[in-house]
Amino acid sequence: MSLADPADLPRAIAHAWGARDAHALAGYFAPDADFLSLTGGSAEGAKEIAEIFAGELAGAFSRARLVTGKTKLRAVAGGAAVVITQRFVLSGIVHADGSDAGRIGAIFCATMEPGPEGWWIVAAQFVPEA
Repeated sequence: MSLADPADLPRAIAHAWGARDAHALAGYFAPDADFLSLTGGSAEGAKEIAEIFAGELAGAFSRARLVTGKTKLRAVAGGAAVVITQRFVLSGIVHADGSDAGRIGAIFCATMEPGPEGWWIVAAQFVPEA
């Protein structure tokens, strides 16, 4: 599932996250994409990316909400690729025992390229903000 415009990615990520839809999240990635998740997991390919999101959304992020913050887009190689940096705030994170883990700032940084039907992520990192 690609996007018509890379600028649509932050809203699409937040919507799929809110729906707890790991397959929709992974659908924004190219079939051979690379991903480093917020919990430190590493995945290659959309199938592994969906598995990481599914585990996180069933665990620590089962009640977590994403709120979008500042977005920065940068065209690369004459517009053949786009790097998008999106700040999010996550609240509702839970510890393994079910207690509240508070909220954190996080940065989702993705490199996107045009695919057969639109733009999709070829590499991304979702990391806690320092």
